[in-house]
Amino acid sequence: MNKKLWIYCLIICLGVSVNGFAVSTVSTEMAQQQTLIDSIPSDDTSIEPREYDNLKDKYKGDEFVYERNVENAGWWTRFKQWLNDLFRDLFNLNSAGQASRATDIALKIGGVIIFLLVIYFIFKAVMNDEGKWIFGKSSDKSIIPVTDVETNIHSTDFKKLTANAEKDGNYRLAIRYYYLWLLKGLTNAEIIEYDVEKTNSDYYNEIVSKQIKDEFSYTSYLYNYIWYGEFDVNEQQFDKAKTAFTKFLKSIKA
Repeated sequence: MNKKLWIYCLIICLGVSVNGFAVSTVSTEMAQQQTLIDSIPSDDTSIEPREYDNLKDKYKGDEFVYERNVENAGWWTRFKQWLNDLFRDLFNLNSAGQASRATDIALKIGGVIIFLLVIYFIFKAVMNDEGKWIFGKSSDKSIIPVTDVETNIHSTDFKKLTANAEKDGNYRLAIRYYYLWLLKGLTNAEIIEYDVEKTNSDYYNEIVSKQIKDEFSYTSYLYNYIWYGEFDVNEQQFDKAKTAFTKFLKSIKA
């Protein structure tokens, strides 16, 4: 037998051996799987079919709607969608993402503006009501609002107001009325021109007479010390300040 024939025989024998080994391995694996399947317990319990009512009628409320669109969404979602559409039309935005980012920025800016406006109106209300910062001492609760006194000094009966404040022991308020009464008298005497926005220095510079300047400077000092300083004034201190104001009022015939 020649050499080539021996090689062919050897190859055939090896192929048969490998094939037999593979078949044996597959058979073994299938046997193991069948053993595992046979070990799983089976359930022979009879199954009874259930019947349900019409589920569409039972689960038709908003709480069972899981896919939302603009029409059945809340007002906030509809408002944001309206802003998205507005920005897309206004700025010719082709991307829905760009419109959404523009809407978020606009809402944040609007929130900051609203917050600042609320702070402003609170501050304005406190200033009008108390005449000072909210963290300062509380002012007299019986103070007549600025719009009712300082803007209408010519029609205000200061004699009555000062008498009532003095009677109640509210000396700070009485000094305030005396000072406004003095401004009314100086205006009527054409010594100054009254303006609610003017300061004591503005009035002082308008006065020509040196004597009146000196008296006005002293009474202004008393007013600033007692009213804006918010010091507790006793009866003796009030009487001294009252004397200075009444003397000045008489000198200008107010």
